[in-house]
Amino acid sequence: MRRGVIARESRVSKVAAMTVMIALAIYFLLPVYFLVVAATKPQGDLASTFGLAFSHFHFWQNLSTLFGVDNGIFLRWALNSVIYAVGGAAVGTLISTLAGYALAKFHFRFRETFFSIVLGGVLVPTTALALPLFLLFSTVHLTDTYWAVFLPSIVSPFGVYLARIFAGGAIPDEIIESARLDGAGEFRIFFSVAFKLLSPSLVTIFLFQFVGIWNNFFLPMVMLQSDQLYPLTLGLYNWNGQISRVPLLQQSVITGSLVSIIPLIIVFLALQRFWKTGLASGSLK
Repeated sequence: MRRGVIARESRVSKVAAMTVMIALAIYFLLPVYFLVVAATKPQGDLASTFGLAFSHFHFWQNLSTLFGVDNGIFLRWALNSVIYAVGGAAVGTLISTLAGYALAKFHFRFRETFFSIVLGGVLVPTTALALPLFLLFSTVHLTDTYWAVFLPSIVSPFGVYLARIFAGGAIPDEIIESARLDGAGEFRIFFSVAFKLLSPSLVTIFLFQFVGIWNNFFLPMVMLQSDQLYPLTLGLYNWNGQISRVPLLQQSVITGSLVSIIPLIIVFLALQRFWKTGLASGSLK
């Protein structure tokens, strides 16, 4: 009798869990589906047809229009986003890993105090730092340059936190001590030993920073005035603000939004295996 009750409770739990997961999947994927549908429609069908139903397939014409607006400035914005996101995430991952490794494996005075300050930085919203950063960069005459967006992007307190957790669990102290006995310097130990052991975890840190920089909007809006330096997020926002004067831009904003999420999907699919491994190694800690 008891086994039957447990079996029924188990089935009910599974059904409830699957229902919640399906509902969440629909909730998160529905906007993407709407974007795909809207990007395939001609401008005139956006208001005259149901939003979730396909109509006349006009996607290739929409792409051609998108890349032709303002002499192809969308490609410039895409290149800027790649520079900011890939370069910033790569350099930021290296800096975060170096800092996290030092906090995990070196014993020095006030180590926990420094780590507490890093954790405090995780709690500070990035929007709250935009104005102080603008005042700082304007003092050294770096506003409206690539550096104004790139330099703040390479600093990630959350990346340092993840790197410390990963380094503490993935790098045995015995290996470090053995390398020191063999005469290896600290940087050589890091790049020859620790870096290889942390490789899956580095992908996780890289992905977090890549997504954060790619979706960054407020900092570029504060720092940049020239549209030639805009990332995709700010460029599409600028177009969206002109729709009341240039209605034809509406379809380009929709198509551009769809194109802008494709790199994120590609990066996640390409690095998924390493990302899962990195999360698993962090959870062991």
